[in-house]
Amino acid sequence: MDRITCIEDLREVHKRRVPKAFFDYVDRGSYSEQTYRANHEDLQAIRFRQRILVNIAKRDLATAILGEKANLPLILAPVGSTGMQYGDDEIHACRAAQAAGIPYTLSTMSINSIEDVAESVEKPFWFQLYVMKDRGFVRELIERAMAAKCSALVLTVDLQVLGQRHQDIKNGLSVPPQLFSLANMIDFISKPSWLIGTLRARRRNFGNIAGHVKGVDDLGSVAGWVAEQFDATLSWRDVDWIRGIWPGKLVIKGILDVGDAREAAKIGAQALVVSNHGGRQLDGAQSSIEVLPAIVDAVGSKIEVMFDSGIRSGQDVMRALALGARSCMIGRAYVYGLGAFGGPGVTKALDIIAKELSVTMGLCGVNTIAEIDGRVLAI
Repeated sequence: MDRITCIEDLREVHKRRVPKAFFDYVDRGSYSEQTYRANHEDLQAIRFRQRILVNIAKRDLATAILGEKANLPLILAPVGSTGMQYGDDEIHACRAAQAAGIPYTLSTMSINSIEDVAESVEKPFWFQLYVMKDRGFVRELIERAMAAKCSALVLTVDLQVLGQRHQDIKNGLSVPPQLFSLANMIDFISKPSWLIGTLRARRRNFGNIAGHVKGVDDLGSVAGWVAEQFDATLSWRDVDWIRGIWPGKLVIKGILDVGDAREAAKIGAQALVVSNHGGRQLDGAQSSIEVLPAIVDAVGSKIEVMFDSGIRSGQDVMRALALGARSCMIGRAYVYGLGAFGGPGVTKALDIIAKELSVTMGLCGVNTIAEIDGRVLAI
């Protein structure tokens, strides 16, 4: 990995080593991908203010996230199906995050189950919850997260209906799944290291769902069940219901509107995540970085504001922190590392971002995360 110098390098290796259907699942956005592109482009448009002759010899990237010390202002975001990028990926990613001293968030739609990850790591992790129509199953998921001693619940609220991702349909990631086409089978066979790793993994289905819902055991039945479970009736009353079950820290992910941010602060959540689901839901929505300052201004003194969508570098992390985020979630950036090299790839992605952030801090004349604010920007 010595020649890997940036997240884009990891992306290129990931693209070569993982079948197209699973690479595209991570890499692409919904519909015309306008929001997906805007997330990256709007971050890149933000310029820094370079400072000189400042003592920057003792730069420190440590901070606090939800009251807990973190070595970096980063959280590994929930990403579904990561276990299909590399065998047992969720376990590898969680171990890498914990070794780096940052939180890891397990998706409801993970391949490894809550229990699989809990028995494979030494520290608590976060669990991300989708609210299904089957509220009994939702309660069971929350109780399983409690039993696994998950340290935070990340409630994702921007998936009441599913934004269409054209490439997934073309690749056979549809309902019912059409993964075993001739083209896909040839692609699978052409990736022997991926194929062997996946076949050796403990699971190749959605571990939090298969076997926990009556009659839902294989990939087809899981896909069909999930497609029927998106709940268009989801409301703030359901968040209140979850708050009544879950005794720990609650993070609400998927906020793009100031009014919604105020509701999240009122309902008792400890944090919110400014996110448009990585450009995978509402195409034509504002980029996350575009709406971040207004949300911070409205509720930043009442609730911890996190940022998600578009982070590909330490410079991007610096931009989000400068506009008021307390920490950032990364999704694609670490999954590229996973698909490329497994757990060591995640470690490489985190090292790249940390070094870029440290250098950017130095060239902007700041030594600590707490010092990063709008003064580092050329506005």
